[in-house]
Amino acid sequence: MMETYALELIQSGKRIDKREFLQFRNAEIKENVIATAEGSAYVKLGNTQVIAGVKMNVGTPFADTPNEGVFSVSAEFTPLASEEFESGPPGEDAVELARIVDRGIRESKTIEMGKLVITPGEKVWSVFVDIHIIDNQGNLLNAAALAALTALLNTRIPKLDTEGKVLRGDYERKLPVVHKPITVSVCKVGDKLFLDPTKEEESVLDSKLSIAVMEDDTICAMQKQGNKGIEFAMLESMIDIAIEKSKELRKLVK
Repeated sequence: MMETYALELIQSGKRIDKREFLQFRNAEIKENVIATAEGSAYVKLGNTQVIAGVKMNVGTPFADTPNEGVFSVSAEFTPLASEEFESGPPGEDAVELARIVDRGIRESKTIEMGKLVITPGEKVWSVFVDIHIIDNQGNLLNAAALAALTALLNTRIPKLDTEGKVLRGDYERKLPVVHKPITVSVCKVGDKLFLDPTKEEESVLDSKLSIAVMEDDTICAMQKQGNKGIEFAMLESMIDIAIEKSKELRKLVK
């Protein structure tokens, strides 16, 4: 099986597609790919393809943050993207991916939420990011996080009419995005660390640490996945790798 072959290659210091361990696949980013969205982006990482769209709606603020807008991320894994995905409500994988992307953006304070208030305590802008998986060929999380960030960066806030109705296609200003957190997942098999796993490589991982890194190299969020533990010394190496390689991905984001 390809998974067994991928594992044997990793253990011998090689990869199934002949990349270096810390080398990303070729990345392609396109902005404003959905005409009906307030912001959108397409990301292709190797053969993994993801689209993120942003919708702006008027809503009610949360009781504990009456002077801030609302932000949420959702993800949809459809059977067209992989034979492993099923139709119906979002499964655990989709929910987890959305939560990790959400956390990186939220904890980094990427958006100035206080500038999304329309009427203090009553009306605010709600920012909804929808992530759609087109083709799952590994490392969905990094591709999805990159697509979500790029979509937010080109999002515009619509105007409101005199009755407070949203005027789609008529924009007032850009979404106040002030930071660019980049999520890098560092994968572990035995004593080997590597980036941007293919689908076959993902199936044989011991563990994976996904780290959201700010522009000043500080970490704003981390998520560990996989059943096996990570030694402290290796944990430090994974963080160092994520910080260094985040610079490479950040250059792709305009």
